[in-house]
Amino acid sequence: MADLPELYFRLRDRGATVFRVAVSDRDGRIDLEPLATVNLRTGAVRVHGGRTPTAREAAAIGDWIGARRAAEAAGRADPVQDTIDRMNLTAHWAQTKASDAEIEAATDRLLLAMHDLRTVLVRRRAERLAGP
Repeated sequence: MADLPELYFRLRDRGATVFRVAVSDRDGRIDLEPLATVNLRTGAVRVHGGRTPTAREAAAIGDWIGARRAAEAAGRADPVQDTIDRMNLTAHWAQTKASDAEIEAATDRLLLAMHDLRTVLVRRRAERLAGP
């Protein structure tokens, strides 16, 4: 697996939820530990569960806020980032707003689409690493 970032930003209304990315040494499982919520409009960072961002994490959050604001101001047209943003918003919707019926109606379609994308990306990476 490629090197993972230390932080993952899940886009949500007016900002993001920031997670620490933790990989289990034993089984390679990836865990996302909630760290903070960011408000893009105000720049406010609210920590979760008594966790305190390290200086490096705080700097990365500040960098993300600046980059995100710049991208929004420029009206970015990056289809990959747009897809990631939409997936983040869908995760936030599923976790915070969706009813049980809405989750039931969407789950199979979402899982199939994510499986398809993952399969293509893993195959393409494997082909690239295997060489000509």
